[in-house]
Amino acid sequence: MAQPRLSRPQSEALIADPQGGLPRLLEIMARLRDPDTGCPWDIEQDFATIAPYTIEEAYEVADAITREAWDELEGELGDLLLQTVYHAQMGEEAGLFSFDSVTAAICDKMIARHPHVFGDTARDKTPEQQTTDWEAIKAAERGPAGVLDGVALGLPALTRAVKLQNRAARVGFDWPSTTGVLDKILEESRELVEARDTMGSQEQAEEFGDLMFVMANLARHLDIDPEAALRAANQKFTRRFGRIEQLLSEAGKTPAQSDLAEMDTLWDRAKAEEKK
Repeated sequence: MAQPRLSRPQSEALIADPQGGLPRLLEIMARLRDPDTGCPWDIEQDFATIAPYTIEEAYEVADAITREAWDELEGELGDLLLQTVYHAQMGEEAGLFSFDSVTAAICDKMIARHPHVFGDTARDKTPEQQTTDWEAIKAAERGPAGVLDGVALGLPALTRAVKLQNRAARVGFDWPSTTGVLDKILEESRELVEARDTMGSQEQAEEFGDLMFVMANLARHLDIDPEAALRAANQKFTRRFGRIEQLLSEAGKTPAQSDLAEMDTLWDRAKAEEKK
């Protein structure tokens, strides 16, 4: 499975070639992981230690897109590509897989999951029907398994909640409308209040989790991405609090020298300014 290594002169020439493309990146990664001449930090990494960087780089790609920072997106995509190359290099070293086998697997998957493009299935389907077909093909690939099997544990919690709920909904375990979801939110809110007043921290955390899970369900019913909605709320909070700091600074003060009543008034001002 391992790819034949280049001679040192060939390796140096490829690494120095600005037009070397993907083979250049693969060679750079192989050199970084070389047990004799590579980077000590890179050599000691494994799948588990690199995984958090992979997640972080994916978020940075999403962040650049959200901010429409197109001048940054190229670099962020390169950082994300490096993560795939990194895992593939470690997989090859362990005799598990290689970059070529990873590429072949995703090519085969895309062809199999798009019979309306690469096969003889009709293309005249709605995006919704194509999504249904995609999920049916994925289910067939999984074979006999539980409805919720295969939903990745490493997903952000809100995203995983929505995926679990979508899986359950496909077999009929779902509220028919948002009315039932809203009723459940009220029920879980009351249980959280009760836990706050009469129970310990573990029970409070459990009730809080239940409420968050139902909130994710409401987002699903409203066709809202809860992660995107929360990111937008974070950005709004950051923007408005920054305006509070600016207004306090103009008055010769810092937030630490202010109080909640004053900052709340300034928050309302920042909010009103945005609405204009």
